Formats: sequence, structure tokens, C-alpha cells
Amino acid sequence: MTETALTIIRRLFVDRYDDLKARLTQRLGSADLAGDAMQDTWLRLSRAESIGAVQSPRSYLFRIALNVAEDRRLMERRQRISAIEIESLLELPDHAPTPEQTMLARSDLEAFEAIVNELPGRRRVIFLAARVGNVPRQEIADRLSISRQLVAKELRLALEHCLARYKELKG
Repeated sequence: MTETALTIIRRLFVDRYDDLKARLTQRLGSADLAGDAMQDTWLRLSRAESIGAVQSPRSYLFRIALNVAEDRRLMERRQRISAIEIESLLELPDHAPTPEQTMLARSDLEAFEAIVNELPGRRRVIFLAARVGNVPRQEIADRLSISRQLVAKELRLALEHCLARYKELKG
């Protein structure tokens, strides 16, 4: 019975297409929405493997089409952005730095590079590896064949130098 009901519904859809679309257009008030609903209804029917017993195939088919149209309306409503939402999106603050902030940041970066370049070679390597490269102290010690304590001392001296020189430049 279930395969027979589905076959009847599909045949009814094809045979009574124009009548069904006209009723749907009248009910929905939109020929475009009715046409889209008809296409989606056919897709649902073609994908269905079976349906239960149906007492009134015409009513059942019309109800499917109405449900499809309502689903489509809800989806379109969710996708629309209201004028208020658009306005609020346009009023988002711009967190990009100003040209002055960009210039100051570049100046600070250039000063930092100059200060780091003043460090002795090994101290500079240790400082950059630890602070910029985030390399663990033991790994730095292993790479340079020195003790971990010496790495810590060199790093402390590099930080003290950088801080003192930065204060001199900015002060």
C-alpha cells in the first residue's frame, strides 16, 4: 500500500500540476513562491522512498506544497538582514591604527631593532631565540654548547640593556 500511495501522489502531481500551482498561487499570493514550492515539492516526492496510507491524495499533496512554501518563507526571512541590522553593522568602530599610531609603532620597532643590534653576538642570539623565537632555555644552551645558567644570565643582561636603552631613547 505504501508504494502505491507514493505512486498515486507522484502521478497526481504531474497530472494536476497546473491546477495545483494555481491553487497554491492563490493561497500564497505569489506565483514565484508557488513555482519554487512546486519544484521543491517534486524534489521531496522524488526523494521519498515511501509514505504511509493517504486518505485524500489531493489534500495531502496540497499540504506538502504549502509546507514547502512555508519552509521557504522562513528560510528567506532568516536570511534577510533588517535595515536596523545593516545600520548597526555600518556603525562598527574601526579598530585599525591611525596613521600616527602606525608611525609611532614603526619608530618603536626601529628603536628596538637598533637596541638589540647593540647587544654582543651571543647575547643577541640568546635574546632573540628566547624572546622572539620562544625557544626553551635548555635548547638554547644545547645549541650554543653552554650551560643553562649562562643562558639565563645572558638573557637577564640582554633584558636589562634593552630596558635601559629604551628608557634613554624615550626619556
